[in-house]
Amino acid sequence: MFNLIKLFVIAGFIVFFSGCFGAKPAVEVKGYKKVFENEDIYILHALYLEEAQNHNGASNLFYTLYEETTKKEYLYRSLKNDLAANENERVIQRVDEISKDKIDDFELTRLKIIALIKEEKLLEAKELAVKLVELSNDVDDYLLTSEIFIKLKKYNTAMKYLESAYVKDYNENILEKMSIILYVNLERKKDAIAQLETHSRIHGCSKAICSRLIGFYSNDNNIEGLLSTYLRLYKIDSNKNIAQKIVQIYGYKKDYPKMIEFLQESQIDNELLLQLYIQTKNYKKAVLVTKQLYEDSGDLIFLGQNAIFEYESSRNKNDKAMHKSVIAKLEKVVKAKKDGMFLNYLGYLLIDHDIDVIKGIEYVKEALKIEPKAAYYLDSLAWGYFKLNECEKAAKIMKEIENMGESSNEEIAEHIKAINECIKKQKGK
Repeated sequence: MFNLIKLFVIAGFIVFFSGCFGAKPAVEVKGYKKVFENEDIYILHALYLEEAQNHNGASNLFYTLYEETTKKEYLYRSLKNDLAANENERVIQRVDEISKDKIDDFELTRLKIIALIKEEKLLEAKELAVKLVELSNDVDDYLLTSEIFIKLKKYNTAMKYLESAYVKDYNENILEKMSIILYVNLERKKDAIAQLETHSRIHGCSKAICSRLIGFYSNDNNIEGLLSTYLRLYKIDSNKNIAQKIVQIYGYKKDYPKMIEFLQESQIDNELLLQLYIQTKNYKKAVLVTKQLYEDSGDLIFLGQNAIFEYESSRNKNDKAMHKSVIAKLEKVVKAKKDGMFLNYLGYLLIDHDIDVIKGIEYVKEALKIEPKAAYYLDSLAWGYFKLNECEKAAKIMKEIENMGESSNEEIAEHIKAINECIKKQKGK
């Protein structure tokens, strides 16, 4: 701790750090020169006591330093320690003794006002603060005065002082206070939001301003306002939680094109993006996403899906190079992972394109071991037997599918028709 305190006295000057309770930063004393022999020792001891939270002791030492040197910086530091020790009446008394009811030392006046506020002497604090702000025209004094009117529940008057402070530097912390008073205390919700929106359009929507707007829009259940603000916030903070909120709102609005656009841009949830591509039958995009998902995770499920979407997105379903690519991927998947869907898809591809019907049937049979009553798998098996000209066997399987109530599917219906015609031809021979 002592090493920390030593840092306060370096290279021939002392920096007095700002105190608590909203007081202005302490003055930096340059060209430090000792006025009496033990001044530096007193300083170190006072700072030590201050660091140890012994504010009464620190105040006494700083006041001694003030009396010995007449340096106002020591006086201010002493009074700030009095405030920290809740010796508010002592602050008031000391300031009165020194200032003689004058307001020529703004810092002393501020410290007295703070002490009056802490003692709940709000009317006296208000009178003094109004006089101070007229003389100083300082932003912090406008804020200090507004705080008093807030405590007095004079919110319209507090707003006037806050507005005067805000127009000086368009400080967003002041704007936040204004918006809360408008929204909560004065119930002027539209005005509160309008103030924040105007600031955000001119000066940008910072995290603080966007977060405040989100709070207000959420309370008002304003979906469009929420979405607009989250989108602005995401531009300055590409946080996954913010992105998820945006996706949720698009989902609530059922605005899937915009959701897809945002997911493409943000890349925060490629699995959800994949589901949307599947839902909208955008298989070409699904190929790209599953490729990325597989590369990122090594999960063979994504490789299998990539193979399926490669086939489904192909304009020429008889492209032999495409067949080779799809089959290679699916064989890699089913070799390591016995998945009914991929086994059936691979088997049906080999059957339907007459690549290797017998091998295709074997894959489909493997799929049926996993899901024996899957209508699509049974259809693939029947189609395999049809390709082998075993139409009676195929028809028997199709009858099972019809009994399951699955014959209305367009592809299954076409297969039933082709198998029945095959049987007629065989009987007609």
